[in-house]
Amino acid sequence: MKVLVSDNISPKGVAILEKAGLTVDLKPGMTPNELKKVIGKYEALVIRSATRATAEIIEAATKLKVIGRAGSGLDNVDKVAATKHGVVVMNTPGGNTVTTAEHTVALMVAMARMVPQATASMKEGKWEKKKFMGIELYGKTLGIVGLGNIGSHVAKIAQGMGMTVLAYDPHLSEEKKKTLGVKVVELKELFKDSDIITLHIPRTAETENLINEKTIKQMKKGVRIINASRGGTIDEAALYEALKSGKVAAAALDVFATEPPENSPLFELDNFICTPHLGASTQDAQENVAIAVANQIVDYLVHGSIRNAVNFPSVSADLLPGLEPYINLAERMGSFITQNFEGGINGVTIEYKGEVAELMLEPITIAAIKGVLTPILEETVNFINAPAIAKERGIEIKEVTTDDAGDYHSMIVITVKSGKKVSSVSGVLHGKKDPRIVDFDGFAVEVVPSGEMLVVENKDKPGVIGGIGMVMAEHKINIARMQFGRETRGGKAVSIVSVDKAISQDIIDKIKKLPNVLSINLIHLPQ
Repeated sequence: MKVLVSDNISPKGVAILEKAGLTVDLKPGMTPNELKKVIGKYEALVIRSATRATAEIIEAATKLKVIGRAGSGLDNVDKVAATKHGVVVMNTPGGNTVTTAEHTVALMVAMARMVPQATASMKEGKWEKKKFMGIELYGKTLGIVGLGNIGSHVAKIAQGMGMTVLAYDPHLSEEKKKTLGVKVVELKELFKDSDIITLHIPRTAETENLINEKTIKQMKKGVRIINASRGGTIDEAALYEALKSGKVAAAALDVFATEPPENSPLFELDNFICTPHLGASTQDAQENVAIAVANQIVDYLVHGSIRNAVNFPSVSADLLPGLEPYINLAERMGSFITQNFEGGINGVTIEYKGEVAELMLEPITIAAIKGVLTPILEETVNFINAPAIAKERGIEIKEVTTDDAGDYHSMIVITVKSGKKVSSVSGVLHGKKDPRIVDFDGFAVEVVPSGEMLVVENKDKPGVIGGIGMVMAEHKINIARMQFGRETRGGKAVSIVSVDKAISQDIIDKIKKLPNVLSINLIHLPQ
């Protein structure tokens, strides 16, 4: 498999990819058109911030399985397009945590003590001690917007410097609030009470221009603002006016709405300092993220393990062995039930019973959805895009958990519906790894969901089984397994027949004509 590295990364990351047997092409600095022309040859794309993996690029990437970002930000990747095309999008959220947090603190100290301005003054031959009177950070209140890995590390450093820390993060768990020991407040209170405000948030529809003319009015006079997260989260025109008026005493930006910024009026101001997106730019961080993204891509392409994916649940190597048998079972069950179901499916319920309900369920649910959709959509559905395709098709997905698995330790039940029509299948693991279907639409069976199978519904009358056997013998097809279930004696019954080779339509037609046969479906499942 081939990997394209389109931005500069540490050679240590490249070495990991090559050691795993992947072919690596280093082509940093390509134009979008150049990238579009070559991307169709690669299974993986490794980027930093320069390459833009747009919908157009992803559309041309016919072999692409994974995009790996050596860093945390993914503003340059069209995640919706990637998911639609079944491409895993990975980042390395922890690799530059310390580096970016330290850069934030460096900006804060430099801004508080006017270090860049004083340096420039001295280099002009001046000695202006009174002009560059700074402030102490000790005892000041730092407001942190976004308490993820980087924001949390900034909080720890600030606490060590004797600062009071306020934080706003609507996604913060109660456990993490207690662990960090910061005061979590609403955004308006943070703006009102902070001496210094630092942003550690992604750029989204909700966070774009979060700091603007209106929110600056909520802040203290003389507040200081730092942004080393994502450009576009501050209205730069509003910040310029606030810096000029003195409402904002100083600002330090490492990121801008447009990079590099062109003719920004902010550069005219003495109370504004800036760096060219250096948050993650240390040798240590670049090695860390390159090594991390390379290992993640190897894990996925070579071993099938997904970590730090933003469009698929990450499954760690220690959890994967326990999940894989259930993922396999759920996918086979989903495919089995769809191939037996007539009509457009508009609802799927996956019920987890017993011990399986305690596991990480998202990957198993996705496998079930993929199984349900694959017979309909063939090669266009995979583990990454299955939930998005189900949503596009108006299929409602529900998860249900219960402690009671009856006579089994664990059981999965998949139910599909189309209007009032409903069908269900129940599955378990035999010996903790081998999939079995133990119930199909109320018929108790024990079916190995593998290979070529016939599902025959019939009246429970003598001669049906013999008739099926005679047709198979006539065409020299060996029956591997047969399972039977019935509602009541003489009522409706089901026969599930596994065979050793493909069955032609001619054979199916002959079985349909047998006495007491009501319906027949051919099932194809992986061996």
